[in-house]
Amino acid sequence: MKCPNCKSAVLSATKLEAGLPAMGCPQCKGALVSLLYYRDWAERVSFPESETGEDIKLEEVSDNNAGQLCPKCGRIMSKYRISGSVTNKIDYCVACDEAWLDGGEWELLKALKLGDKIPTVLSDKWQRHVRHEASEQKWTDRLIKQVGQKSAAKAQEFREWVINHPNKSEILFYLSHEE
Repeated sequence: MKCPNCKSAVLSATKLEAGLPAMGCPQCKGALVSLLYYRDWAERVSFPESETGEDIKLEEVSDNNAGQLCPKCGRIMSKYRISGSVTNKIDYCVACDEAWLDGGEWELLKALKLGDKIPTVLSDKWQRHVRHEASEQKWTDRLIKQVGQKSAAKAQEFREWVINHPNKSEILFYLSHEE
């Protein structure tokens, strides 16, 4: 099998983690993971929480935005966004039940605490959540650009308060009333 990224490199047997086999590319460091083996592996392991308790600083890894062909069957793989906070996508072949992870994406999944949740990331529910998260971030970025960081923070704080207030509609009506 040839690497769907490099097109010429031959994939060779490797392991993403102990007990998790994959077919890896020696050039781009991408990996083809059988979700059959992955599910079995994920049931047997537990990912430790961050030892320091601090959030890991996420660095986006390069992602191939072009359509990928499955190295096994040659069909076009579907792209599934990992998170609303990063633009990386998992390439997935439904026919073969195989996922292609670009070089560094496995580490990214683990940093996002999604290393044992690839099938969840591939679900419709997760993808709706990711789209909603990305949309919210765009609105926030737009607000910051228009009114500045400090005012945007106040607006967000007020928004969270008013959304959960029992008299939300009366408050919004009052705010929309111009004198």
